[in-house]
Amino acid sequence: MESQKVDAGKADSAQPREPVQFQGSESSPHSDPLEGSPVLQEILGDALPQLEMFHVKLLNEGVRRGLIGPRDPDRLWERHILNSAVIVPFIRQCTANLSRRTVADIGSGGGFPGLVAAACLPDHQFTLVEPMARRIEWLNECVNDMGLTNVVVLRERAESLIPDRSHRRNADRNHMHNQLFSVVTCRAVAPMSKLAGWTLPLLASQGQLIALKGRSAAEEIAKAQQEIRRYGGVNPRVVEAPLGHGLQSTHVVIISHR
Repeated sequence: MESQKVDAGKADSAQPREPVQFQGSESSPHSDPLEGSPVLQEILGDALPQLEMFHVKLLNEGVRRGLIGPRDPDRLWERHILNSAVIVPFIRQCTANLSRRTVADIGSGGGFPGLVAAACLPDHQFTLVEPMARRIEWLNECVNDMGLTNVVVLRERAESLIPDRSHRRNADRNHMHNQLFSVVTCRAVAPMSKLAGWTLPLLASQGQLIALKGRSAAEEIAKAQQEIRRYGGVNPRVVEAPLGHGLQSTHVVIISHR
């Protein structure tokens, strides 16, 4: 297993839609140290207006709807939005030579990392996969409010999307339940031993699983070597990707599909 450190860089551009006005937060004022910081523009680029809308919606409704923790509003930018955006350069690198760029985000929850990445990569088609109805409602609201036209929200479990093995070689399928993706992303969904079987079968040949993980990422990969090989995974590695100066780096697991 390979471990390396790279600079995540700036996210791709996205064209902001007509702004949506949100209600002010009914809770007490929050003091996110990154609010108004030039770091946001540097990392998020043209996607910033859309993600500012997302940020306000999270402040207004996220805790009440069980999407973020009660202490998260003071660190939404770093903990959730920038942390999600760190995968954008890795997606871009994987799909650079593809004419059709498809991404499945498994267990999208509150929109991390799928909604953030979709805002940053308008030339990629995203499928946000989430089994819980209340989170599906939230994701659809956010897609509409942010004006994202490159996102489909799907209420399913990841394992239900795994293509029938008898059709595995046909890479040009249109039916959602038989589709293979260029990239599969996820954040804090399950241990790698389970994640391998849910995600690697969804990848096209030479596709990549790009997963946001914690400090135990290397240990998880070591324990899941058998499952990774069983489902066609090769070259598993952990990349330490800094968010920006003074911000905590993120561990990104990358596994290619043979």
